[in-house]
Amino acid sequence: MNIVFIHQNMPGQYKHLAARLAEDPANKVVFITKRNDRDIPNVRRLVYRPSRQANEATHFYLRSTEDAVLHGQGVVRLLMGLRAEGFVPDIIVGHPGWGETLFVKDVFPAAPYLNYCEFFYRSQGQDVGFDPTVPVNPDVALRLRMRSTPLLLALEACDRGIAPTEWQRSTHPAHFQSKIEVIHDGIDTARLRGDPQARVTLPDGTVLTREDEVVTYAVRNLEPYRGFPSFMRALPRILEARSNARVLVVGGDEVSYGSPPAKDKTWREVMLTEVPVDPARVHFLGHLPYDQYLAALRVSRAHVYLTYPFVLSWSMVESMSLGCVVIGSDTAPVSEVIRHGENGLLVDFFSPSAIADQVIAVLKEPAAFAPLGLAARETVVERFELTRCLTRQIDLIRAMAGR
Repeated sequence: MNIVFIHQNMPGQYKHLAARLAEDPANKVVFITKRNDRDIPNVRRLVYRPSRQANEATHFYLRSTEDAVLHGQGVVRLLMGLRAEGFVPDIIVGHPGWGETLFVKDVFPAAPYLNYCEFFYRSQGQDVGFDPTVPVNPDVALRLRMRSTPLLLALEACDRGIAPTEWQRSTHPAHFQSKIEVIHDGIDTARLRGDPQARVTLPDGTVLTREDEVVTYAVRNLEPYRGFPSFMRALPRILEARSNARVLVVGGDEVSYGSPPAKDKTWREVMLTEVPVDPARVHFLGHLPYDQYLAALRVSRAHVYLTYPFVLSWSMVESMSLGCVVIGSDTAPVSEVIRHGENGLLVDFFSPSAIADQVIAVLKEPAAFAPLGLAARETVVERFELTRCLTRQIDLIRAMAGR
């Protein structure tokens, strides 16, 4: 098969899928992206750049749409180059979030298009308006409707879609949901398993093992969308109740979702001003190389994962695969996977005291809660195991391509 992947941040959700397809010498795999620093064996990488940025004079509601058009144009130029070479895709697989797939059907109208249905923006009932401290003014709601323009056009144009979870599928317009299969990207459960001998050496030289009272919190960036303020407000109670507890905080200071705080500060700086903590016990580790991130989770006794009603992080499912006891927010993306008292614990997203109480309980009686970690791993093996997910994805791709 001739396969074209499109994702600005190669490999994105296609890390395992593109690599698996490229292992077959009968396949020719092309990856269109903005990244010029990543490669996948046997995959031809083509890099595009939008010709310019969206104009500041463009209407406030339409800037994201103009930006999407510019991204789509950049991809079109590369697709037309492939067509001029005689390369005709049997299938195009792409993420619509930045507008890159807007015009794939205009270049290759006969090629099936498999759309990645990660999330559909709405002004009510999901992430926007979830936090009562963040007001939603009319401009936000109206701009958000226009932000979904490339997503809606992709849903109309695509032949099939993939969503990683049932809840993420449910965010899309009902009219198009019959097109969307729920297939997770997949978790390498053979690699992501617990290790009783795991050790982590902190920057100050302290070595932590499974015998220590380690609390972990791991996200891409420390921000409200992932419950960072609630987590920080829970720490004083945890640290007071458990004098030997150490807290490992993994994540950067950028903003992935939502808005940055005022006055040119990071959310870490804002929360440390509100909640000063002992740096000898609370360790902000920033972004970690993947193996070091896994090592931190492997020594965790209690792992906290909080999120708005938004995209479910890989990190939560990875922590479950590693056998962590997860204290998760009782929000739709999490409660789809975690059943309270069976394979994890659910708490009120906005209740630092509830978060703290659950963490303290797990730290105090690790043996009593250990079955939750075992059940968490079983859940991931049953629902998200990599080989099974890849088989389903590739079967769908072959069916769409008529193979």
